[in-house]
Amino acid sequence: MKRTEASLCLEAALVEVFGVCQAEFKFCPDRKFRADFAVCLERLLLEINGGAFTQGRHTRGTGYVRDMEKRNLGTILGWSWLEFTPEQCENGNAKETLIAWKVAHAGKH
Repeated sequence: MKRTEASLCLEAALVEVFGVCQAEFKFCPDRKFRADFAVCLERLLLEINGGAFTQGRHTRGTGYVRDMEKRNLGTILGWSWLEFTPEQCENGNAKETLIAWKVAHAGKH
């Protein structure tokens, strides 16, 4: 993952909300799949998906199917997923979502 403005914003928000995060987290030992970020104690995986309006990799056939396979595997393994566009990371929407997720899952892990 490139260290973009969006990834720096999301990482800062994760540290502020959860106190810790791990970048490029390999959540399945049998596959090469990685999440952009993870909060392991919360079993939360996070992705930044660019190109939503420009026919980027995450919105075209093969990339979209591979992303679904990755998310489904993570869910089967007991992880929750949150996904954001770069704009959501930069404008504070992702941080608001992280806070809401934390409140909704308080005491569950």
